[in-house]
Amino acid sequence: MNDTNTAAARAAFTPLQWAQAACDSLMARYTPPQLPPENRWHYHQGIFLHGMLQVWARTGNEAYRSYSKQYVDHLIDEYGNFLFARDELDAIMPGLLLFPFDDGSLGDSRYRSAIEKLRGLFGTLNRTSEGAYWHKDKYPRQMWLDGLYMGGVFALEYADRYADESLIAMVAEWERLMRRRMTDEDTGLLFHAYDESRQFPWADPVTGCSPEQWGRSLGWYGMALSDFLDRLPASHPAAMEWKEALGKFATALIRFQDAESGLWYQVVNQGDRADNWLETSCTSLFVYTIAKAAKHGCIDGELMNAAWKGYDGLVARLKEDELGIIVPDICIGTSAGEYDYYVSRPVSENDLHGVGAFILACTEMESWTESRGETAG
Repeated sequence: MNDTNTAAARAAFTPLQWAQAACDSLMARYTPPQLPPENRWHYHQGIFLHGMLQVWARTGNEAYRSYSKQYVDHLIDEYGNFLFARDELDAIMPGLLLFPFDDGSLGDSRYRSAIEKLRGLFGTLNRTSEGAYWHKDKYPRQMWLDGLYMGGVFALEYADRYADESLIAMVAEWERLMRRRMTDEDTGLLFHAYDESRQFPWADPVTGCSPEQWGRSLGWYGMALSDFLDRLPASHPAAMEWKEALGKFATALIRFQDAESGLWYQVVNQGDRADNWLETSCTSLFVYTIAKAAKHGCIDGELMNAAWKGYDGLVARLKEDELGIIVPDICIGTSAGEYDYYVSRPVSENDLHGVGAFILACTEMESWTESRGETAG
């Protein structure tokens, strides 16, 4: 596709069509069990297929539902048993894939059984002295921004469907602790991680926080707040608190958007450093967050200009091969660390959590255009 045709295609495609193109591209590359990391219950597949199920819900294309179900059915047996990491929040996130199939299971109890196994982790995972969940057992006494999305959205979905009020209170206190311990008052953003023990090499001896504001971790946090608001009535005390927090957070993000490209940097607040670089997965998550913040009335609608600029920047970065589109410039999986660690992380193409984030950004931009009767872009 030459530059002229590419520009025309970008102008012609709606956000939902780009989301479909991203789904179709990965479906052409992998069977459901082959999605990397192959044959594992993992949040990489979780975020991609969660995005795909949003596209299915909008289009009614059963190929997307079938593909997602094949992944789930490959890993969960007839009794609802499956192998998953029992010491980390990341294992809970793919549980979002189970709820749609429990709805239509017609007496098939295995999806609900699997849901209950994941719900049970909240009673077994380790916590800090204040009650926040450790991100993983191999990171003792550490709270990461990532974890709120990995566990919190599942918890509120469960609470909404099965009337478990205790989970709402749990998530509300968890997010409150995160915001109190990890917010940087200078930027309005949050640090990636917090070590209660102050023993990890990156931990500030006073605050316990890691020193940097890493893009994708901030994206997970923003998506968590956004999705929480979808699952509670606006009058709920927790929802009112989250609405205020999301408004402040989304407004802070916009201040660090790259003016030329519309994208955000790997280390969000240090775009002036020569070795920092523009990253697409965090940009997708920020586009989603800003659009959801506008949807819920957390920010003025005029700030949607930043979301559209980010969306346009993402589409401009897309590549193509014989199997479909390619989402580039995705940071691979990353722990907490210092600046040099983040900017030296390898970059990948079509990494699943990057493609999943792009799909979700597109579906949310489509939702905005539908609600306003606008023309996308």
